[in-house]
Amino acid sequence: MFAKLAGWLKGRSRVNEEERKVELGFLVFQHTGEVIQAERGLQAAGFAVEVKGPPPELRTGCDMVLTFPLMKEHAVRRTLEEMHLKPMNVVPVSAAMLEPVSLFRVTDYGPWIMVQAANVKLTFETGSGLIVNVSGGGCPDVPYLAGLLVGRSLCEAEEPRLKGHTLCSYALQKAFMEARRLWEEGKESKGGEE
Repeated sequence: MFAKLAGWLKGRSRVNEEERKVELGFLVFQHTGEVIQAERGLQAAGFAVEVKGPPPELRTGCDMVLTFPLMKEHAVRRTLEEMHLKPMNVVPVSAAMLEPVSLFRVTDYGPWIMVQAANVKLTFETGSGLIVNVSGGGCPDVPYLAGLLVGRSLCEAEEPRLKGHTLCSYALQKAFMEARRLWEEGKESKGGEE
């Protein structure tokens, strides 16, 4: 009897793994501004969404897609309709080739870590959390935002979203939040070693 139960549970866990592979979908929009607007609106409506890079086969430039729980597709579409947003495509993540990629690229230079989101990069000192460089992007507010951030600690600096109004400032906000998360994580792991 226990062998049958164990066999059933083992078979069930394989089904759950397959279900997990198909449970995410992503929304493709015409413009990145629509991705940003959809992310804010869907998060405010309580949906677990995340901005990612599209699969390499679907990239056309500085693209972003929005991942969401596929089983909530009907409710997500209804919410987007209320926001007057229409995705170009809704794609189930059912194959590894269609898996969205992380929006971030992190490069560890030892004493510094660089976080890249889209085409914008933020580099900070690993020990102090001091922001040492902001670069990339092509939007006019990046130099202004860099001036506000460079020389300040990740825990004290004002978030870029408060002063920026472009796609680059949105990407910089994402890089800033990821850098802050990485720095906090690094502090915690060092604190646990001592």
